[in-house]
Amino acid sequence: MTATTSTMVAQRGLFGGPSPLVSDDMYCLVERGIAHRSRTRVQLEPDARVSTNTYFGRLPASYWQRWTAVTEVTVSATVAGRGRVAVVASDVEGETRTVSSAAVDGDGTLRLAASIDHFVDGGALWVEVTSTTERLVLEDLTWSVDAPAEHRPASVVICTFNRADDCVATLAAMAEDGTALAGVETVYVVDQGTDRVESREGFARVSALLGDKLRYITQPNLGGAGGFTRGLFEVTDQTGSEHANVIFMDDDVLCEPETVLRLNAFANKTVEPAIIGGQMLYLLHPEQLHVGAERADLPTLAAGIATPRALHDIDVTENHQDERVDGAYNGWWTCLIPAEIVQKIGFPLPLFFQWDDIEYGYRARAAGHATVTLPGAGVWHADFAWKDWDDWHRYFNIRNAMVTAALHSDFNGKQVAKGLRAQLTRYLLSMQYGLAATMIRAVEDFLEGPELLHDGGQAAAGAIRKERAGYPETVRHPASAVPGLRAADMSIVVAPPAPSLKRVILVKRILDQALGRTQATTVAIPAAEAHWWHVSKFDQAVVTDASQEGVRLRRRDPGVAKELLVRGIKVCRRLSVEAPQLQARYQAAMPQLTSRENWARLYGRS
Repeated sequence: MTATTSTMVAQRGLFGGPSPLVSDDMYCLVERGIAHRSRTRVQLEPDARVSTNTYFGRLPASYWQRWTAVTEVTVSATVAGRGRVAVVASDVEGETRTVSSAAVDGDGTLRLAASIDHFVDGGALWVEVTSTTERLVLEDLTWSVDAPAEHRPASVVICTFNRADDCVATLAAMAEDGTALAGVETVYVVDQGTDRVESREGFARVSALLGDKLRYITQPNLGGAGGFTRGLFEVTDQTGSEHANVIFMDDDVLCEPETVLRLNAFANKTVEPAIIGGQMLYLLHPEQLHVGAERADLPTLAAGIATPRALHDIDVTENHQDERVDGAYNGWWTCLIPAEIVQKIGFPLPLFFQWDDIEYGYRARAAGHATVTLPGAGVWHADFAWKDWDDWHRYFNIRNAMVTAALHSDFNGKQVAKGLRAQLTRYLLSMQYGLAATMIRAVEDFLEGPELLHDGGQAAAGAIRKERAGYPETVRHPASAVPGLRAADMSIVVAPPAPSLKRVILVKRILDQALGRTQATTVAIPAAEAHWWHVSKFDQAVVTDASQEGVRLRRRDPGVAKELLVRGIKVCRRLSVEAPQLQARYQAAMPQLTSRENWARLYGRS
């Protein structure tokens, strides 16, 4: 920890994004007249008005009041011209009020104070700038709070696997923003791929910009859990690191460096150590927010559920996050973990991929450490809806969900098995035999107990890909080159409305497939129409992949369906019976699995 000055920048007021792909309206709005926006400067022509009542322009006052002891924030900016600058607040209902205002007449530095005192349930602060009959320029806008007694340094950890160009772009975004980077002590790149980041021409330039801050580490592929944990492992091995903040960041995000500054500033002022999460914005739809905060339903193995009243899949240029909501965990696309939490609860589980962030969030909460998903701190990440569910990662999703449920819930084996049987039935009816096999393998491996995590998931990742390769419908084809079919051999058939009596239709579809009473024609089915009650009516269907990059060819195969059904029923029966013993084994193994010694072994450092 280092000594600080009397104030600390909580966030900057920016007027444009880090990329032309991002609309400046996410940073400030030109509400009247003409204004010219750049990253840190806005120039208003006469009789214009600009507001920072935007996703990145607001200060989430409600979160500052709830989680910190800060009672006042100071807005500072360099100004030139004539006009007026005001600090405006909203409340939990979105109603607005002006809390501070000053006229601008000439050149100088403007300072306005605003109390953080009426925001417990919700509300934010922002700036509104109005020019008069002359031009008004405002730049270098900051929101500052009293500094902590000692400032906690941040380290950024980027885990990457064969996304070398994406990783270099993410590094460059941080390296080129000196202000955001000033609060970062170290940037770790944990490269687990065969296409190395260091092989790219741009890496040399980024390395020069980062200088001594950069630590480039290569290791075997241990998945996201192994890559991110390596950063925690290295940071907590340093002298004086007991009060460090570690920020995880995916390699393939469109990085907003300001988010690093905001997460670390907020974490420096929380009353108690907490996991501080950045929000996810959609990369293909940059103005869309994934979710304001999320939770999991462990008994049903469901994740990514919006917490009550959290915004979900919304346009942030049209919707504001006024109401404060709580998160149960935060995705590791961008997420800050204080070293104190690691010291108290251990390192993440070696789950390889999927649910590692969820498990860690629930474990931290059980130990008294909350997760705060901070509005206005976000990065752009690949849209989840454009990732097909029928992929190898589904294995880790199911297996690791069961591990997490066994550790942090009552884990009713009969209830879990019931849900899995329902999924199995739908997959088989939809002719997704590889997906059914993936799910079954996940349960079978979970039943082996915590020993399956001994190698960090490397063997499982290879084995599930190999097993899935035996099912033709797992292969994606170009829409114009489906094997064995001509362009005119299929037509789009949209699904009817969802049946009101799904159980009746389910039984009917099972009987129809068992007796061969399906339609022999080949049909094309859009991704949004690929419901089990629709796809199951046909012998053969060409289904658009959720990625929209190609199609999957599904063919009815009664023999394969029967084999998988028998295997699935058997494994679900075992889960129903063995759940209590498995839960005890996983809970007993957790201290060792999450220990520094175990990760040292996996990293070859023991």
